[in-house]
Amino acid sequence: MTEKRIVVTEFGTYAYPDPCKNIFSRFFSYFKGVEVTDNALVNVYPVGEDYYACTETNFITRINPDTLETIKQVDLCKYVSVNGATAHPHVENDGTVYNIGNCFGKNFALAYNIIRIPPLQADKDDPMNKSEVVVQFPCSDRFKPSYVHSFGLTANYIVFVEQPVKINLLKFLSSWSLWGANYMDCFESNETMGVWLHVAEKKKGKLLNIKYRTSAFNLFHHINTYEDNGFLIVDLCTWKGFEFVYNYLYLANLRANWEEVKRQAEKAPQPEARRYVLPLSIDKADTGKNLVTLPYTTATATLRSDETIWLEPEVIFSGPRHAFEFPQINYKKYCGKPYTYTYGLGLNHFVPDRLCKLNVKTKETWVWQEPDSYPSEPIFVSHPDALEEDDGVVLSIVISPGAGPKPAYLLILNAKDMSEVARAEVEVIIPVTFHGLFKRV
Repeated sequence: MTEKRIVVTEFGTYAYPDPCKNIFSRFFSYFKGVEVTDNALVNVYPVGEDYYACTETNFITRINPDTLETIKQVDLCKYVSVNGATAHPHVENDGTVYNIGNCFGKNFALAYNIIRIPPLQADKDDPMNKSEVVVQFPCSDRFKPSYVHSFGLTANYIVFVEQPVKINLLKFLSSWSLWGANYMDCFESNETMGVWLHVAEKKKGKLLNIKYRTSAFNLFHHINTYEDNGFLIVDLCTWKGFEFVYNYLYLANLRANWEEVKRQAEKAPQPEARRYVLPLSIDKADTGKNLVTLPYTTATATLRSDETIWLEPEVIFSGPRHAFEFPQINYKKYCGKPYTYTYGLGLNHFVPDRLCKLNVKTKETWVWQEPDSYPSEPIFVSHPDALEEDDGVVLSIVISPGAGPKPAYLLILNAKDMSEVARAEVEVIIPVTFHGLFKRV
C-alpha cells in the first residue's frame, strides 16, 4: 500500500517495476534471486506442534493456530533441495509430513523431490531440521517441469502424475525478472506427451521401473490412492485435454454476464472424476492384454509392445460442465486405504454453487445447494465415536452476497445425507477460501 503499486509478482499479476530503477538495474537484481511471493493463502498444515500456512513456493509461514498471527516465515530451501513445494502435503497419523517439489537433479536437469519431515521427537528439536529427500522422480522435459499441485500416498507407495501443463523455466527466469511477466505467462502445454504416471516405493525410496501412460488431462487434486492385490487405485479430479484450465479463470471471464461465463466454460477442458488402476508388476508375456483383474472396476491397463502400460480410466463422476473438485475424505482413517465416500465442491461452469457427496463404488451422489450461495471446500470431521466411514459432519464457509446483513456463514452438514445441521452466521464478508483443516481445541 505504501508503494502504491504491486511490488511482488503473484500467480496472475506481475509487480510493477520500481520507477527508480532502469532495465539495467533490474537485470542485475535478477542475479540476487527472484523475489517470490510469501502470500500463504492456499492451505494450512501441522509440522510437529506447529502450524504453517502455505502456497506453492518455497516459503511457508508459521502461524499461531489460536490467534492466526504470523510467527515467522520459513524458507524450505534452507532444509531440503526443492525450489518450491505443493500446498497439499500428506500428513500421516504419527505426524510425519510428505510433500513434493521440483528441483535441479543430475546434470542440472529438472526433477521432482519427495521430501519427508518426521514427527516431533523426544528431543523436542524442530522437525524441519530433520527434513530429508526420500526419492527423486525424473522430469520428462529437461527445462520444463510439469505443474504439480498434489500427489498420491499409500502405506508403501508414492504416486506422482506428470501432466502436460508445463512451466517454461527459461521464460520464468528471464521474462519475470526483466520484462514483468507473472506465473501464468510462463505456463505452456505439451500437446503430444499425454500424461505420465510415476510410482516409487515409499520405504525404500526406489522408483518402480514401469512406464504408465494415458491421454492428456489437467490435474490439481488427488482424491485418494490405495493398494489392492498387486494394484494401485488412483482416484483423481481431472480436466480433459492438454490446455491449461487456468486460462479460463481470469477475472475478466468470471465477471462477465452468466451466458458469457457459460460460453467460456464450454470452450475449456471438461471436468471428470476418474479412477486409474496401476499394476505393480508386469510380465512381457501379457503384451497386448488388460492387466487389471479387480472385479469392481472398469479401468484398464494394457501392456504395449514398447513395455509401456496404457491406462484407460473408470469415470466415477461426470456432468456437463459440472466439476467435482476440492475433494475431501475421512482422511485420518481412510487416506491410502480402500474407501467409499468423498466430499467435493460442485463447480457449475467454474462457479462453486453446491456441495457434493460421492459414493465412489456405486457413483451415488448427495447434494446441498441454496440459491445465491457459494460454498467453499468441504471439510469432513469424523464423530469421536464413529462406527462408519461417513459418521460425522461436513464444514464449509459459504458466502451469500446480497442476502442481507449477514453475508457469510459456517455451514454444518450431516455427512451421511448432506442435510443441514446448523449454520453460524457472521456480519462480515469472508473472502472465498481454497483449503484448510479442522483443529480440535
